[in-house]
Amino acid sequence: MPNADRSFLKQLYDNLKKIGFHQIRILPGISQIIDGDAHFIQTRSIDLQDLLGRNPVAIKLKQSLAYLRGKRVLVTGAGGSIGSELCRQLLSGGASRLYLFGHGENSIYQIDKELRILQEEGVGEKAALVPVIGDLRDKDYVNYIFGHLKADAVFHTAAYKHVPLMEENPVSAVENNVFGTENLILSAVKHGIKKFVHITTDKAVEPVSVYGASKYICEQMVLEAAQTSGGPSFMVVRFGNVLGSRGSIVPLFQQQIQKGGPVTITHPDIRRWFMTISEACSLVLKAGGVGENGGLYLLDMGEPVRIRDLAEQLIRFHGFEPDTEIKIVYTGLRPGERMDEPLWSRDERVNETEYSRILQVKRDKPFSVDLKDLLEQLRPICRFDPAKAQDYRNAELLRNILIDKVMKLK
Repeated sequence: MPNADRSFLKQLYDNLKKIGFHQIRILPGISQIIDGDAHFIQTRSIDLQDLLGRNPVAIKLKQSLAYLRGKRVLVTGAGGSIGSELCRQLLSGGASRLYLFGHGENSIYQIDKELRILQEEGVGEKAALVPVIGDLRDKDYVNYIFGHLKADAVFHTAAYKHVPLMEENPVSAVENNVFGTENLILSAVKHGIKKFVHITTDKAVEPVSVYGASKYICEQMVLEAAQTSGGPSFMVVRFGNVLGSRGSIVPLFQQQIQKGGPVTITHPDIRRWFMTISEACSLVLKAGGVGENGGLYLLDMGEPVRIRDLAEQLIRFHGFEPDTEIKIVYTGLRPGERMDEPLWSRDERVNETEYSRILQVKRDKPFSVDLKDLLEQLRPICRFDPAKAQDYRNAELLRNILIDKVMKLK
């Protein structure tokens, strides 16, 4: 039932559980949107994210991906939650080559293996799959690999993302996210990449964390490249959280429930925006085809979800009652966190587009920071410069620069 909405799926799931079925499988979102071409190999165990949230928008993926037919497509962070789902969907796009770029060999091995199995079972088209292990922070390597791969399009998802962890490792966050993205942009321009789609986050909006600040800078770098490159088409796609991504709260809550609790939440009223990974990736791919050079696009996230409500649903999904059988404990906001995440800043306005759930963000004011100067201040902290040896890995200096130039802590 590819068109069944979430409320019906939840009712059906509850009924099947009551009757006594324990092995209940579902076709994932990707099979529901690739023009009806579903394969048994794609079935998997039903998960809470299949029952939560709004009904995902139906996108004719083959039609949306026509702009990539016969092209060479590179996905950075291909082993991550967003990157791997992009690769699954790109499998049906008719690309001639799909480059799976990542730093972790195990995650790249897993997605490469999965895609080859899907191909063997008749899913998608026969794109050549090329796993590429590398580090975006290595400027010479990135330039070398771009020159050899000759990709036509880049979807940049790679980033260090965990807010509290990046608060403890701020130099690594900037080194990887900011200067890794800079290396990609420079190589994309030099080697004639035709389309560059940068994935960003709501935490980049008026950032209060190092991670958010790093992504805010990346947004500005990509948008500035769109105005100055004279060649590639650069665009940014921003969205909030995705359900079930690695390191996110749903897997964490599941682990806590499986060991008998407690489920930990930072604050009883904290809220976040959520959509499923498959819907987010479908909209990213759609935006990549219809977006314009220099465009900043925002995915329509629906309504924010109270994290306590999400935790209670997840506890009941596993057959327990919240607070009585599985305790919920509040731990307080962590460094870099806030109660609500805005999707656009006070200097931005959002306009609808003709495409469902894809919004365009326009700035009322130009970027107020000299981007070149900011990068030059951050560079000797992340990369050793003998003339500024005292700045190398100086986390306090880096944080002070970000607070002064980028972060909104007042």
